[in-house]
Amino acid sequence: MPTDNAKLIQALDRMWHKEWEAAQAYRLVAKQEKDERRRGILTKLAEVEEGHAADWAAKITALGGQVPNTKPSLPASLRLAPADVILQKMEQEEEKNEAAYHKISAELADDETRALISRMAREEDEHAHTLRRMAPAMRTRSVLESILGRERWHLRGGSWIGDAIYGVNDGLGAVFGIVSGVAGATKGSQFVLVAGLAGMIASAISMGSGAYLAAKSEREVYEAELSREKDEIEANPEEEREEMELFYQLKGFSEEESKTLVARIQQHPEQFLKTLAHEELGLSATSFPNPWKALVSSMLSTAVGAFIPLIPFFFAVGYPAVAASLAISIAAHFAVGAAKSLVTARSWWASGLEMTVVGIIAGVITFALGTLFGGIG
Repeated sequence: MPTDNAKLIQALDRMWHKEWEAAQAYRLVAKQEKDERRRGILTKLAEVEEGHAADWAAKITALGGQVPNTKPSLPASLRLAPADVILQKMEQEEEKNEAAYHKISAELADDETRALISRMAREEDEHAHTLRRMAPAMRTRSVLESILGRERWHLRGGSWIGDAIYGVNDGLGAVFGIVSGVAGATKGSQFVLVAGLAGMIASAISMGSGAYLAAKSEREVYEAELSREKDEIEANPEEEREEMELFYQLKGFSEEESKTLVARIQQHPEQFLKTLAHEELGLSATSFPNPWKALVSSMLSTAVGAFIPLIPFFFAVGYPAVAASLAISIAAHFAVGAAKSLVTARSWWASGLEMTVVGIIAGVITFALGTLFGGIG
Protein backbone atom coordinates (compact mmCIF):
# COMPACT_ATOMS: atom_id res chain seq x y z
CA MET A 1 0.00 0.00 0.00
CA PRO A 2 1.25 3.56 -0.64
CA THR A 3 2.58 5.37 2.36
CA ASP A 4 0.32 8.37 1.78
CA ASN A 5 -3.26 7.12 1.38
CA ALA A 6 -4.58 10.67 1.73
CA LYS A 7 -3.11 11.73 -1.64
CA LEU A 8 -4.47 8.63 -3.35
CA ILE A 9 -7.92 9.10 -1.80
CA GLN A 10 -7.92 12.74 -2.91
CA ALA A 11 -6.97 11.75 -6.47
CA LEU A 12 -9.59 9.00 -6.60
CA ASP A 13 -12.21 11.38 -5.22
CA ARG A 14 -11.57 13.72 -8.15
CA MET A 15 -11.99 10.83 -10.57
CA TRP A 16 -15.20 9.76 -8.77
CA HIS A 17 -16.61 13.26 -9.38
CA LYS A 18 -15.55 13.22 -13.05
CA GLU A 19 -17.12 9.82 -13.68
CA TRP A 20 -20.46 10.93 -12.23
CA GLU A 21 -20.42 14.13 -14.28
CA ALA A 22 -19.65 12.14 -17.42
CA ALA A 23 -22.50 9.71 -16.71
CA GLN A 24 -24.95 12.60 -16.29
CA ALA A 25 -23.74 14.25 -19.49
CA TYR A 26 -24.28 11.07 -21.49
CA ARG A 27 -27.76 10.58 -20.04
CA LEU A 28 -28.61 14.20 -20.84
CA VAL A 29 -27.63 13.79 -24.49
CA ALA A 30 -29.39 10.40 -24.62
CA LYS A 31 -32.66 12.05 -23.53
CA GLN A 32 -32.36 14.52 -26.41
CA GLU A 33 -31.44 11.86 -28.96
CA LYS A 34 -34.26 10.57 -31.16
CA ASP A 35 -32.29 7.86 -32.95
CA GLU A 36 -32.59 4.58 -31.04
CA ARG A 37 -29.10 3.33 -31.92
CA ARG A 38 -27.34 6.51 -30.79
CA ARG A 39 -29.50 6.68 -27.67
CA GLY A 40 -28.53 3.11 -26.82
CA ILE A 41 -24.82 3.84 -27.25
CA LEU A 42 -25.04 6.94 -25.06
CA THR A 43 -26.98 5.08 -22.37
CA LYS A 44 -24.38 2.31 -22.37
CA LEU A 45 -21.60 4.89 -21.97
CA ALA A 46 -23.47 6.41 -19.03
CA GLU A 47 -23.83 3.01 -17.37
CA VAL A 48 -20.12 2.29 -17.78
CA GLU A 49 -19.23 5.66 -16.23
CA GLU A 50 -21.56 4.96 -13.32
CA GLY A 51 -19.81 1.62 -12.88
CA HIS A 52 -16.46 3.41 -12.80
CA ALA A 53 -17.78 5.77 -10.15
CA ALA A 54 -19.00 2.84 -8.07
CA ASP A 55 -15.58 1.15 -8.35
CA TRP A 56 -13.84 4.32 -7.22
CA ALA A 57 -16.29 4.72 -4.33
CA ALA A 58 -15.55 1.18 -3.17
CA LYS A 59 -11.80 1.77 -3.44
CA ILE A 60 -12.00 5.07 -1.56
CA THR A 61 -13.94 3.37 1.22
CA ALA A 62 -11.44 0.50 1.35
CA LEU A 63 -8.62 3.01 1.77
CA GLY A 64 -10.38 4.62 4.72
CA GLY A 65 -11.90 7.54 2.86
CA GLN A 66 -15.48 8.70 2.70
CA VAL A 67 -17.59 9.17 -0.41
CA PRO A 68 -20.05 12.10 -0.43
CA ASN A 69 -23.70 11.12 -0.07
CA THR A 70 -24.74 13.62 -2.74
CA LYS A 71 -23.67 12.98 -6.30
CA PRO A 72 -22.12 16.00 -8.11
CA SER A 73 -24.37 17.90 -10.48
CA LEU A 74 -23.55 18.64 -14.10
CA PRO A 75 -22.15 22.17 -14.68
CA ALA A 76 -24.68 24.63 -16.11
CA SER A 77 -22.41 25.30 -19.08
CA LEU A 78 -22.89 21.69 -20.15
CA ARG A 79 -26.57 21.38 -19.21
CA LEU A 80 -27.41 24.24 -21.58
CA ALA A 81 -25.03 23.29 -24.40
CA PRO A 82 -26.07 21.64 -27.71
CA ALA A 83 -25.64 17.87 -27.92
CA ASP A 84 -22.65 17.94 -30.28
CA VAL A 85 -20.85 20.44 -28.04
CA ILE A 86 -21.43 18.20 -25.02
CA LEU A 87 -20.02 15.20 -26.89
CA GLN A 88 -16.94 17.13 -27.97
CA LYS A 89 -16.41 18.26 -24.40
CA MET A 90 -16.82 14.72 -23.10
CA GLU A 91 -14.36 13.41 -25.69
CA GLN A 92 -11.80 15.85 -24.31
CA GLU A 93 -12.63 14.80 -20.76
CA GLU A 94 -12.27 11.10 -21.59
CA GLU A 95 -8.77 11.76 -22.93
CA LYS A 96 -7.89 13.83 -19.84
CA ASN A 97 -9.21 11.08 -17.58
CA GLU A 98 -7.05 8.50 -19.32
CA ALA A 99 -3.97 10.69 -18.75
CA ALA A 100 -4.97 11.23 -15.11
CA TYR A 101 -5.30 7.47 -14.59
CA HIS A 102 -1.78 6.87 -15.83
CA LYS A 103 -0.43 9.58 -13.54
CA ILE A 104 -2.18 8.10 -10.50
CA SER A 105 -0.97 4.62 -11.44
CA ALA A 106 2.64 5.78 -11.76
CA GLU A 107 2.81 7.98 -8.68
CA LEU A 108 0.36 6.78 -6.04
CA ALA A 109 -1.40 3.50 -6.66
CA ASP A 110 -0.87 0.03 -5.26
CA ASP A 111 -0.99 -3.08 -7.46
CA GLU A 112 -4.72 -3.62 -6.97
CA THR A 113 -5.52 -0.01 -7.86
CA ARG A 114 -3.18 -0.16 -10.86
CA ALA A 115 -5.09 -3.15 -12.22
CA LEU A 116 -8.35 -1.25 -11.78
CA ILE A 117 -6.86 1.81 -13.45
CA SER A 118 -5.54 -0.25 -16.36
CA ARG A 119 -9.04 -1.58 -17.11
CA MET A 120 -10.67 1.84 -16.79
CA ALA A 121 -8.02 3.50 -18.96
CA ARG A 122 -8.77 1.06 -21.78
CA GLU A 123 -12.48 1.78 -21.46
CA GLU A 124 -11.89 5.55 -21.40
CA ASP A 125 -9.84 5.20 -24.59
CA GLU A 126 -12.69 3.25 -26.20
CA HIS A 127 -15.13 5.95 -25.10
CA ALA A 128 -13.00 8.67 -26.67
CA HIS A 129 -12.97 6.72 -29.96
CA THR A 130 -16.73 6.25 -29.79
CA LEU A 131 -17.30 9.95 -29.18
CA ARG A 132 -15.07 10.90 -32.10
CA ARG A 133 -17.34 8.74 -34.24
CA MET A 134 -20.56 10.10 -32.78
CA ALA A 135 -19.86 13.85 -32.63
CA PRO A 136 -19.93 14.47 -36.42
CA ALA A 137 -23.07 12.33 -36.75
CA MET A 138 -24.86 14.44 -34.14
CA ARG A 139 -24.58 17.49 -36.33
CA THR A 140 -27.50 18.31 -38.61
CA ARG A 141 -26.38 16.65 -41.84
CA SER A 142 -28.56 14.42 -43.97
CA VAL A 143 -27.39 10.92 -44.91
CA LEU A 144 -27.30 11.78 -48.60
CA GLU A 145 -25.27 14.95 -47.97
CA SER A 146 -22.85 13.06 -45.75
CA ILE A 147 -22.28 10.20 -48.22
CA LEU A 148 -22.27 11.99 -51.54
CA GLY A 149 -21.10 15.42 -50.42
CA ARG A 150 -22.50 18.74 -51.43
CA GLU A 151 -22.91 19.92 -54.98
CA ARG A 152 -19.66 20.98 -56.63
CA TRP A 153 -20.87 24.56 -56.93
CA HIS A 154 -21.01 24.88 -53.16
CA LEU A 155 -17.67 23.21 -52.61
CA ARG A 156 -15.56 24.60 -55.42
CA GLY A 157 -17.33 27.31 -57.35
CA GLY A 158 -18.91 28.78 -54.25
CA SER A 159 -15.49 29.29 -52.71
CA TRP A 160 -13.99 31.59 -55.34
CA ILE A 161 -17.31 33.38 -55.85
CA GLY A 162 -17.43 34.06 -52.13
CA ASP A 163 -13.79 35.24 -52.15
CA ALA A 164 -14.55 37.60 -55.03
CA ILE A 165 -17.67 39.10 -53.46
CA TYR A 166 -16.03 39.63 -50.09
CA GLY A 167 -12.94 41.01 -51.81
CA VAL A 168 -15.02 43.67 -53.56
CA ASN A 169 -16.77 44.33 -50.27
CA ASP A 170 -13.52 44.88 -48.35
CA GLY A 171 -11.86 46.94 -51.08
CA LEU A 172 -14.87 49.17 -51.52
CA GLY A 173 -15.36 49.71 -47.80
CA ALA A 174 -11.70 50.36 -47.02
CA VAL A 175 -10.96 52.80 -49.87
CA PHE A 176 -14.32 54.56 -49.57
CA GLY A 177 -13.33 55.32 -45.98
CA ILE A 178 -9.92 56.59 -47.11
CA VAL A 179 -11.46 58.74 -49.84
CA SER A 180 -14.04 60.20 -47.46
CA GLY A 181 -11.45 60.98 -44.80
CA VAL A 182 -8.87 62.55 -47.13
CA ALA A 183 -11.62 64.44 -49.00
CA GLY A 184 -12.84 65.89 -45.72
CA ALA A 185 -9.33 66.95 -44.77
CA THR A 186 -8.30 68.39 -48.17
CA LYS A 187 -11.67 69.45 -49.62
CA GLY A 188 -11.35 66.96 -52.43
CA SER A 189 -7.87 67.81 -53.70
CA GLN A 190 -5.69 65.63 -55.91
CA PHE A 191 -4.28 64.00 -52.78
CA VAL A 192 -7.51 61.99 -52.54
CA LEU A 193 -6.56 60.07 -55.70
CA VAL A 194 -3.01 59.41 -54.49
CA ALA A 195 -4.19 58.20 -51.08
CA GLY A 196 -6.95 56.11 -52.65
CA LEU A 197 -4.62 54.38 -55.12
CA ALA A 198 -2.16 53.60 -52.32
CA GLY A 199 -5.01 52.18 -50.25
CA MET A 200 -6.25 50.14 -53.23
CA ILE A 201 -2.84 48.55 -53.81
CA ALA A 202 -2.28 47.86 -50.12
CA SER A 203 -5.75 46.37 -49.67
CA ALA A 204 -5.44 44.17 -52.76
CA ILE A 205 -2.04 42.79 -51.71
CA SER A 206 -3.23 42.25 -48.14
CA MET A 207 -6.42 40.45 -49.14
CA GLY A 208 -4.70 38.35 -51.79
CA SER A 209 -1.84 37.23 -49.57
CA GLY A 210 -4.25 36.55 -46.70
CA ALA A 211 -6.50 34.40 -48.88
CA TYR A 212 -3.50 32.51 -50.29
CA LEU A 213 -2.01 31.75 -46.88
CA ALA A 214 -5.38 30.75 -45.43
CA ALA A 215 -6.11 28.33 -48.30
CA LYS A 216 -2.56 26.94 -48.18
CA SER A 217 -2.79 26.40 -44.41
CA GLU A 218 -6.10 24.56 -44.77
CA ARG A 219 -4.55 22.16 -47.26
CA GLU A 220 -1.47 21.63 -45.10
CA VAL A 221 -3.67 20.81 -42.12
CA TYR A 222 -5.68 18.40 -44.28
CA GLU A 223 -2.55 16.64 -45.53
CA ALA A 224 -1.15 16.36 -41.99
CA GLU A 225 -4.41 14.88 -40.67
CA LEU A 226 -4.55 12.52 -43.65
CA SER A 227 -1.03 11.31 -42.86
CA ARG A 228 -1.93 10.68 -39.21
CA GLU A 229 -5.10 8.84 -40.25
CA LYS A 230 -3.05 6.70 -42.66
CA ASP A 231 -0.71 5.72 -39.81
CA GLU A 232 -3.71 4.75 -37.67
CA ILE A 233 -5.10 2.56 -40.47
CA GLU A 234 -1.76 0.80 -40.90
CA ALA A 235 -1.40 0.30 -37.14
CA ASN A 236 -5.00 -0.76 -36.38
CA PRO A 237 -6.84 -1.67 -39.62
CA GLU A 238 -9.62 -3.59 -37.89
CA GLU A 239 -10.31 -0.80 -35.42
CA GLU A 240 -10.51 1.78 -38.21
CA ARG A 241 -12.84 -0.49 -40.20
CA GLU A 242 -15.12 -0.85 -37.18
CA GLU A 243 -14.96 2.91 -36.69
CA MET A 244 -16.18 3.49 -40.25
CA GLU A 245 -18.95 0.94 -39.81
CA LEU A 246 -20.14 2.69 -36.66
CA PHE A 247 -20.22 6.02 -38.49
CA TYR A 248 -22.70 4.61 -40.98
CA GLN A 249 -24.72 2.86 -38.29
CA LEU A 250 -25.05 6.19 -36.49
CA LYS A 251 -26.44 7.65 -39.70
CA GLY A 252 -29.20 5.07 -39.83
CA PHE A 253 -27.74 2.16 -41.80
CA SER A 254 -28.15 -1.31 -40.39
CA GLU A 255 -25.11 -3.22 -39.18
CA GLU A 256 -25.15 -5.45 -42.25
CA GLU A 257 -25.51 -2.50 -44.64
CA SER A 258 -22.65 -0.71 -42.89
CA LYS A 259 -20.36 -3.72 -43.17
CA THR A 260 -21.16 -4.10 -46.88
CA LEU A 261 -20.62 -0.41 -47.60
CA VAL A 262 -17.31 -0.25 -45.72
CA ALA A 263 -16.08 -3.47 -47.32
CA ARG A 264 -16.62 -1.97 -50.77
CA ILE A 265 -14.87 1.27 -49.86
CA GLN A 266 -12.00 -0.66 -48.25
CA GLN A 267 -11.25 -2.29 -51.60
CA HIS A 268 -9.81 1.09 -52.62
CA PRO A 269 -7.29 2.05 -49.88
CA GLU A 270 -6.87 5.66 -50.98
CA GLN A 271 -10.62 6.23 -51.07
CA PHE A 272 -11.01 4.46 -47.71
CA LEU A 273 -8.44 6.83 -46.19
CA LYS A 274 -10.13 9.95 -47.57
CA THR A 275 -13.59 8.75 -46.60
CA LEU A 276 -12.49 7.96 -43.05
CA ALA A 277 -10.85 11.38 -42.74
CA HIS A 278 -14.04 13.01 -43.98
CA GLU A 279 -16.32 11.06 -41.65
CA GLU A 280 -14.11 11.25 -38.56
CA LEU A 281 -12.65 14.75 -38.95
CA GLY A 282 -15.06 16.45 -41.35
CA LEU A 283 -12.22 16.99 -43.84
CA SER A 284 -12.54 16.78 -47.61
CA ALA A 285 -10.00 17.83 -50.23
CA THR A 286 -12.76 19.20 -52.48
CA SER A 287 -13.85 21.64 -49.78
CA PHE A 288 -10.52 23.47 -49.79
CA PRO A 289 -9.99 26.30 -52.30
CA ASN A 290 -6.97 26.39 -54.58
CA PRO A 291 -4.46 28.79 -52.95
CA TRP A 292 -3.52 30.49 -56.22
CA LYS A 293 -7.14 30.84 -57.28
CA ALA A 294 -7.96 32.32 -53.89
CA LEU A 295 -5.04 34.77 -54.22
CA VAL A 296 -6.00 35.96 -57.71
CA SER A 297 -9.74 36.23 -57.07
CA SER A 298 -9.28 38.04 -53.76
CA MET A 299 -6.62 40.41 -55.05
CA LEU A 300 -8.41 41.35 -58.26
CA SER A 301 -11.83 41.69 -56.66
CA THR A 302 -10.44 43.84 -53.85
CA ALA A 303 -8.76 46.09 -56.40
CA VAL A 304 -12.00 46.38 -58.38
CA GLY A 305 -13.99 47.30 -55.28
CA ALA A 306 -11.34 49.77 -54.15
CA PHE A 307 -11.19 51.44 -57.58
CA ILE A 308 -14.88 52.38 -57.63
CA PRO A 309 -14.74 55.37 -55.21
CA LEU A 310 -11.70 56.74 -57.08
CA ILE A 311 -13.27 56.97 -60.53
CA PRO A 312 -14.60 60.58 -60.24
CA PHE A 313 -11.21 61.86 -59.07
CA PHE A 314 -9.65 60.93 -62.42
CA PHE A 315 -11.87 63.56 -64.03
CA ALA A 316 -12.52 66.18 -61.36
CA VAL A 317 -11.42 67.54 -58.00
CA GLY A 318 -13.14 69.34 -55.14
CA TYR A 319 -16.62 68.78 -53.84
CA PRO A 320 -18.15 67.81 -57.23
CA ALA A 321 -15.77 64.82 -57.30
CA VAL A 322 -16.56 64.06 -53.65
CA ALA A 323 -20.32 64.12 -54.37
CA ALA A 324 -19.92 61.88 -57.43
CA SER A 325 -17.73 59.44 -55.46
CA LEU A 326 -20.34 59.32 -52.70
CA ALA A 327 -23.14 58.57 -55.18
CA ILE A 328 -21.40 55.76 -57.04
CA SER A 329 -19.97 54.30 -53.82
CA ILE A 330 -23.41 54.09 -52.20
CA ALA A 331 -24.80 52.43 -55.32
CA ALA A 332 -21.85 50.01 -55.33
CA HIS A 333 -22.37 49.22 -51.65
CA PHE A 334 -25.95 48.24 -52.38
CA ALA A 335 -24.93 46.13 -55.40
CA VAL A 336 -22.20 44.32 -53.47
CA GLY A 337 -24.54 43.73 -50.53
CA ALA A 338 -27.15 42.29 -52.87
CA ALA A 339 -24.52 40.08 -54.51
CA LYS A 340 -23.58 38.67 -51.09
CA SER A 341 -26.99 36.97 -51.04
CA LEU A 342 -25.54 34.52 -53.59
CA VAL A 343 -23.39 32.97 -50.87
CA THR A 344 -25.37 33.81 -47.73
CA ALA A 345 -28.92 32.93 -48.91
CA ARG A 346 -30.21 36.15 -47.33
CA SER A 347 -32.74 38.41 -49.02
CA TRP A 348 -30.87 40.45 -51.66
CA TRP A 349 -32.56 43.72 -50.80
CA ALA A 350 -32.01 43.32 -47.05
CA SER A 351 -28.36 42.44 -47.60
CA GLY A 352 -27.95 45.36 -50.03
CA LEU A 353 -29.64 47.82 -47.67
CA GLU A 354 -27.51 46.66 -44.74
CA MET A 355 -24.32 47.15 -46.75
CA THR A 356 -25.49 50.58 -47.88
CA VAL A 357 -26.19 51.75 -44.33
CA VAL A 358 -22.79 50.50 -43.16
CA GLY A 359 -21.09 52.29 -46.05
CA ILE A 360 -22.90 55.58 -45.36
CA ILE A 361 -22.05 55.45 -41.66
CA ALA A 362 -18.38 54.74 -42.43
CA GLY A 363 -18.28 57.54 -44.99
CA VAL A 364 -19.89 60.09 -42.67
CA ILE A 365 -17.57 59.23 -39.77
CA THR A 366 -14.36 59.31 -41.83
CA PHE A 367 -15.41 62.52 -43.64
CA ALA A 368 -16.18 64.19 -40.31
CA LEU A 369 -12.84 63.09 -38.85
CA GLY A 370 -11.02 64.26 -41.97
CA THR A 371 -12.75 67.67 -41.79
CA LEU A 372 -11.90 67.94 -38.09
CA PHE A 373 -8.23 67.13 -38.52
CA GLY A 374 -8.02 69.22 -41.68
CA GLY A 375 -9.37 72.21 -39.75
CA ILE A 376 -6.88 71.62 -36.95
CA GLY A 377 -4.00 71.47 -39.41
